[in-house]
Amino acid sequence: MIKSMTGFGRGTVETDKRSFIVEMRSVNHRYCDINIRMPKVYMTLEEKMRSCIKEKIHRGKVDVYITKNTYDKDDVELNFNESIADSYYGCLKQIKDKYDAKDDISVSLISRFQDVITSKQKEEDIDKVWEELQIPIKEAINSLCSMREREGIKLYENINMRCKSVKTCLDKIEKRFPLITSQFNDKIHERVSDLLKDSEIDEGRIAMEVALFVDKSSIDEEIVRLNSHIVQLTETLELGEPVGRKLDFIVQEMNREANTIASKTTDLETVNLVLNIKNDIEKIREQIQNIE
Repeated sequence: MIKSMTGFGRGTVETDKRSFIVEMRSVNHRYCDINIRMPKVYMTLEEKMRSCIKEKIHRGKVDVYITKNTYDKDDVELNFNESIADSYYGCLKQIKDKYDAKDDISVSLISRFQDVITSKQKEEDIDKVWEELQIPIKEAINSLCSMREREGIKLYENINMRCKSVKTCLDKIEKRFPLITSQFNDKIHERVSDLLKDSEIDEGRIAMEVALFVDKSSIDEEIVRLNSHIVQLTETLELGEPVGRKLDFIVQEMNREANTIASKTTDLETVNLVLNIKNDIEKIREQIQNIE
């Protein structure tokens, strides 16, 4: 079954130390374009995330948002920079001795100076983080794919309906064309007879010229090819794989055949039927732009 490229998915996981929320949004795109926004500390996991997503999603622009909440109060460690503290203390002593200032050097004073005490995030076990993080990632992917599949069912039904509409109009054109040819033949003979009523008419020559003109105006081949493209399109919809690009090519060919039929006929009813066909083909093309 075909899939849409539009969808949303969400996944969560929670432990004693932290929780992760993963959200994914996808829209149509010519290729598979994945953008991941997450805490920088986990950038080393980006390639694993991409591989995980590409297992299920083959086309579309996918935006991934990863949010982390920390419950562990011991995830930050403080570091005392002794050399910088010594430098600050030495400078303060020099000021005191030079200006005979009051000695009010204290721990609280020195600790407030820049870089004397620094904090940094404790290093996490990245394998353990991935073990936790891939749970909401897979949950979000599955949720996203489910929505894309539901949207795909709607696209499938709509495209099939329009294919049937194209087929109905094409059958009417096919039934009407012999009548158009016969009427055209009679009109040509009548017109030529009026023009040459005082002269001898070579009926064989007229018949040959009419046959040549009718042959050039024949739409039999276009009808056969357009019918073939309709079958190809409906069969392609049943394939269990990404078929968006293939469908796009088939629809281009359908549109080309419809244009050729329109250029070869002047019959008003046939022209109206072709316009209906072209309208349905355009609607199909619009729907296909969102198929994976």
